[in-house]
Amino acid sequence: MGVGEQHMCTELKLLSVVQAGGVNVEEGVLKSNQQSAVKIEENENQAPSERGTWSRRLEFTLACIGYAVGLGNIWRFPYLCYRSGGGAFIIPYVVMLFLCGIPLLFLEFSIGQYMRLGPVHAMAKICPLLKGVGVATVVISFLLCTYYNVIIAWALYYLFSSFQSTLPWQNCNNTWNVPENCSSGFTGNATHLQSASQQFFDRRVLQMSGGVDQPGQIRWELLGLLILAWIIVYLCIFKGIKSTGKVVYFTAIFPYFILIALFINNVQLPGAKDGILYFLTPRWDKLLEVQVWVNAAAQIFNSIGISFGSMISMASYNKFNNNILRDTLIVTLTNSATSIFAGLVIFSAIGYMAHIHHLPVDNIATDGPGLVFVVYPEAFVTMPVSPMWAALFFFMLLCLGLDSQFAMVEVMVTSLMDGCGKQLLRVLKRKELLVLAVCLVAFLLGIPNVTQGGIFFFQLLDHHTAVVSLMFLAFFEVVAICWIFGVKRLTRIVTEMLGAPPNMFFKVCWWVISPLLVMIILISSIVQYSPARYGKTYTYPPWAEVLGWFFSLCSIIWIPLGAVHTLYYSEGTLLQRLKSSIIPLDELASMDDLPVKTLANSSQSLSPHMIPEEVPLGREDVG
Repeated sequence: MGVGEQHMCTELKLLSVVQAGGVNVEEGVLKSNQQSAVKIEENENQAPSERGTWSRRLEFTLACIGYAVGLGNIWRFPYLCYRSGGGAFIIPYVVMLFLCGIPLLFLEFSIGQYMRLGPVHAMAKICPLLKGVGVATVVISFLLCTYYNVIIAWALYYLFSSFQSTLPWQNCNNTWNVPENCSSGFTGNATHLQSASQQFFDRRVLQMSGGVDQPGQIRWELLGLLILAWIIVYLCIFKGIKSTGKVVYFTAIFPYFILIALFINNVQLPGAKDGILYFLTPRWDKLLEVQVWVNAAAQIFNSIGISFGSMISMASYNKFNNNILRDTLIVTLTNSATSIFAGLVIFSAIGYMAHIHHLPVDNIATDGPGLVFVVYPEAFVTMPVSPMWAALFFFMLLCLGLDSQFAMVEVMVTSLMDGCGKQLLRVLKRKELLVLAVCLVAFLLGIPNVTQGGIFFFQLLDHHTAVVSLMFLAFFEVVAICWIFGVKRLTRIVTEMLGAPPNMFFKVCWWVISPLLVMIILISSIVQYSPARYGKTYTYPPWAEVLGWFFSLCSIIWIPLGAVHTLYYSEGTLLQRLKSSIIPLDELASMDDLPVKTLANSSQSLSPHMIPEEVPLGREDVG
């Protein structure tokens, strides 16, 4: 796709902002070089002098909830739960929520709010050696948004198709159906048959080709809907957080009304109780399997959206003393409660379908796009007022997808504005045009996903970005912040913002438990790695696997490149360069000389940015 070539020139410019050569080693003592302050100040002058803030704290909270509560809560968690022990899976899920999810989200909120920078420059100041982690998070978010909007385009297709008295996937009497192997219901173990909803998705919506090596023609209907999806995204974010903050009042809240309505309807259907019991019935023996605990940690990690850079970016628009601990608890607990409630909604419908078609629940349950675009649409066919329920469901998917898309696009925009905002505005004149340019590039890179072979490309890209790359980035981010930057410094910045240090629980999680869990997930992902597949039968050719690893490297490669860049421009021997490259820049390093009690009680505080020592600012002047 050429993602690296399209926009990495900008990120190289961002990397060059921080020079580890600003720290010298003299007589065994590391001292800050005065030139580093000049470089940082020059860089800050590149960005607009005033950084916007959320109009209300609720807007930030809703934006984070909207980002965390996405399609994965609907199509991933319920399937993972029943496959990993049913109700027993809730135990490791909740344990991992408190040991991994809450501490790491609090960590990212702290970094973003204190630094008031996107992930690129925040990581560069925290740990120059691993500043490439910040660039990598921006790249992976940008890659995700190029194909995530394709799911929104599919949801729009189904939404518009629902406005007719007879749903188009209801029977096999359509021009796209193959009658000899089409069934107006679920096929059970008859592998030669396809359900009408499956044929609608494969043969009408996608017009799917035989594989990734057969791209075929562009699906013009999907291309038009992809354009519409990007227009919607642009209109919601073109004013930055000022417009996004207003939109999330609807997109983050309205899906809950639909979920509640669907649940009330579903539980009244025959067989719904069996589906819910299948979902919740605990199988305690599963708790003895290590993989179940790894699955729980991975689900928490991916669902909240840690290491995508979005949470850091959104927190950077907070006021300096915003209560991020409260926001952390609200976002994480809401996300997990939504996942469990969505499981009840989904499996009540699956139980109903199993009852109607006289099949075991296990033959119907699945995950991924197949659940929301094949299995669940089949449930609407036999429901009363089926077009209404179908339209509501796909409108809910639209809202869930848009919230996540807003945050992923905002990461790129924030990083560009932080790095070279004034230069870009000299050319583009207005920030709205920069947002338009980002959306346009992402749209063009997403076009291969709407060809006839696009679903294979989509699955390949998703596997190698959201599965393979993410855990590498997460590991190095946690190492950079928790171990190199250090829990002591992290405690100090939290104390400065909130007026009190984090309790011992967070310190232990940051120092030992969370990094260990991330390391275990990473090792498990490597040991159990399997090549990308589509469905149960299609395997990708070798050249496609190479292409997939290229997508992975588009983000991962920035970690070693950033380290090499820092060491190359540092001064001294290799050992001296290594020592200087793990020292935080400007005021972050000077915090080591201040006791925590002083930070908590002083009316004067350190700025989130570089401030000359003779001109201190009060906390009320920041943000």
